[in-house]
Formats: sequence, structure tokens, C-alpha cells
Amino acid sequence: MINGRTVMVVMPAYRAGRTLLATWNAIPHDVVDHVLLVDDASDDDTVSTALELGIRVKLHTRNIGYGGNQKTCYRDALEQGADIIVMLHPDYQYEPRLISAMAGMISSGVYDMVLGSRVLGGGALKGGMPLWKYIANRCLTAFENILLGAKLSEYHTGYRAYSRQLLAEIDWENNSNDFQFDNELLAQVILGGYRLGEISVPTKYFKDASSINFIRSVRYGIAVLGVSVLGLAFRSGLYRHRLFCRVK
Repeated sequence: MINGRTVMVVMPAYRAGRTLLATWNAIPHDVVDHVLLVDDASDDDTVSTALELGIRVKLHTRNIGYGGNQKTCYRDALEQGADIIVMLHPDYQYEPRLISAMAGMISSGVYDMVLGSRVLGGGALKGGMPLWKYIANRCLTAFENILLGAKLSEYHTGYRAYSRQLLAEIDWENNSNDFQFDNELLAQVILGGYRLGEISVPTKYFKDASSINFIRSVRYGIAVLGVSVLGLAFRSGLYRHRLFCRVK
């Protein structure tokens, strides 16, 4: 707990067998109350490794995608009554020890959502992010900031902490089951007027860290542009897309 609020870590997993142990060992277990791993039909030893570590596991019998995996994570977290939900990739790309700091920013009541930014502090390239991904990240982020009216350092991090209230109010259930889920949810947070903070997070790129290839990255980028355009239309009062409607 932090400030009397329960903290739950959710890990959307796919082929994380080689990195799960290192991720688990770095989690600050003195702060985290619950951990859930949702396996998206991996064909490696992700599930057996998780069970050996004593992690609670939910299984998808077929691969439904990164966004669909997160939906299972967040449904479970809300059912468990978690006050603060931290999404951590089990590929050991992001630093798990910063869960305490991110959860603390939520528990303070200052923020509704916190992003672990790879760009703040200049750690992305130092951590091994490919140059083409870094350039694409910076260009897309600049475009999104302009259209959505925000000033974030990056939109594409997979390290995020949420308040229970935020996840209970936003209609993320109808978002994409693919990688653009993250971007849709972030746009919903911004246009919903929620309080959004960032923290600098070192990141590591290595063989076993999950990553999408160039073709899927292009598709993701196109989807991001589409969400941003819809966001601008919503801000301008031209079109109220269902993506940006709260659920009360």
C-alpha cells in the first residue's frame, strides 16, 4: 500500500518467459499488494514461469492482441478493488523499481495517470532505442501534442499508472484490441480533462525485449494519426466521436 491505497501491477504478457524472472525480482513487493499476469496465448514457458514464481495468471486461449490483453488486465484490477493500477511489461524493458514513484504520484491525489517517459532525461537512445523509432516517436508526439492540445514528452510508452477512478470512468472497453489501444486511451485521458503526469524512466532494448517490426510500426503510426485527427475534431466541436465519451 501507499498512503492506505492498494497497488496492483498488471502485466500483459506474450512470450515473456526469458525476461519474467528479472522483471519479477525488480518489482518493489513491499509496496505492491497484487500482481496479475495475463498471457495472450504464448507458445513459450511464460505461464509455467509465472506459476513457479507464484504470480496469479489469467490465460487467453487465443491471441487477441496487446489492447485486448490490457482490457483483461484492467477488468480484473477493478474487480479486485485496486486503488492504483500500474501496467508493467514483463519483458524487463522498463525499470520496475519506479513503480513506487509512479504509484506515489497517483496516491498523492495530484495525478489521475502517470506515464513513464523514455524521452525525459534523454535515456531512449542511450538505452538502445533504434534511431528510426526515436525519430518516429518524436514526430508523432509533436503531431499529437498540437492536435490534442497537450505538452507530453512522449505518447508511446508502455509504462503507465492509473487511478481506479480514471479506469472506472473512461470507455476503454470499446478501444482497439491492437497496439493503438494505448494511444486511444491516452487521448481519452487528455480530452477528458484528467490530470496527467510524467516521470523519467530508463529503458533497455535487447534481443528478448518485445518490439513490433517496421510494418506494424507504420500501421500503428497511421492509426495514431487517425486518433489525433478525431481528437482535434472533438476539441473543435466538429465531431463528438464515441471514443472520447466518459462512462459514469
